Amino acid sequence: MFILLDQPQSPAGLRRDSNGWALWNEEGGWQPVQLRPDSLALPHMVVLRFRAVTGHWLSRWWVRSLCIPADAMAPDSHRRLRLRLKFSRQRWAAPE
Repeated sequence: MFILLDQPQSPAGLRRDSNGWALWNEEGGWQPVQLRPDSLALPHMVVLRFRAVTGHWLSRWWVRSLCIPADAMAPDSHRRLRLRLKFSRQRWAAPE
């Protein structure tokens, strides 16, 4: 899934693999992130609250948000993302 934002450091992709969640941007590629428990998965929008787990100590401490509206991706992909966020046992775990 990809989100259209115009800054090179803006998150443009999200993935989940065996290492955990990661966000992609043009500037740094795939960066591991830890999702926060106050993330929301609603039918028309997903609000991801996350913190970086690599980089400067301040960027690792700072919690950021990303809004993904339902029309930003295919309806089935948005539904799968919402379900994964609601029911994944390891969704708040820090990446390995």
